[in-house]
Amino acid sequence: MTEETRNAAMAGSIGIITAIGVSAVLGLFLLLGLLFSIQDLERTVDTPTGQPVAQIFLDTVGEKGAIVLMYFCCGVSSSAAEGRNNGADGGRGGTRRQVIVIGAMFFCGTFSITSNSRMMYAFSRDGAIPGHRFFHKVDEKTKSPIRTVWLACTLSFILGLPSLGSSVAFSAATSIATIGLYISYGIPIALRVVYGKRFKRGPFHLGPFSYPIAVISCLWIIFIAIAFILPQANPVDSQTLNYAVVAVGIVVVYALGFWLVSARRWFTGPVKQITDVAAEDTSSDVVDTKSAIQKEAEAIPVSEDRKS
Repeated sequence: MTEETRNAAMAGSIGIITAIGVSAVLGLFLLLGLLFSIQDLERTVDTPTGQPVAQIFLDTVGEKGAIVLMYFCCGVSSSAAEGRNNGADGGRGGTRRQVIVIGAMFFCGTFSITSNSRMMYAFSRDGAIPGHRFFHKVDEKTKSPIRTVWLACTLSFILGLPSLGSSVAFSAATSIATIGLYISYGIPIALRVVYGKRFKRGPFHLGPFSYPIAVISCLWIIFIAIAFILPQANPVDSQTLNYAVVAVGIVVVYALGFWLVSARRWFTGPVKQITDVAAEDTSSDVVDTKSAIQKEAEAIPVSEDRKS
């Protein structure tokens, strides 16, 4: 998304740090909203739905409200919601607290769709996804990649469909999202560590702390990826196995296979949508405009009172 900003080298880095800080604050509010909405701790932990978050929704807004919230916000099945205790009853206080949770989920989903659609547009522009000629299009009215927005929504919906009938699939889907996000950050950080001598710093950097922080980040990403791949229950069988490793493996195999078979022969880097000459012309136009305004301001007569 930094491609849509000015001074991307600085704006992108500052945007990432700001996003992490804001996410930490909103994540805290989300957790507080869920924790204060717990009606019965034992029932929440040992819920028949298999999902404590689903049980929290059931206890605070009732069965119908929980089905709506979990279906549109989290993707948990209505069949899981039907496995709750029939005595659960939602209260007004719980409903108010759930507004915080719903708001956090809404903004999280908006961010995900926005970032995913822009990344898919960039990939289609560079010819890295099937049907790139169709998806590489910006709507003339909205000035947005509408086709990749719908592509992101469709793929997310398809990924969540298995969760409608299986809590195992839901756990795998959430693990995939976390692992994929960490890996996307880990690849450029690892390249900075491996090719440190060839790495060229941008205008935004961490100075002497850059390399040790990069190493620590890589180690943390390896740890958290392994942790989210591990099964969540014991003993491990077909119903408790974490299938996130399968989905991540499919993506890795596809990406490496596409590179070895085809992309390495023609891909030379991101496609430039503006040439260096055009950029220089644009910057010179800005300079000319500023100088013209300055000359006009100097030509305006100034009264003696204003001079004093």
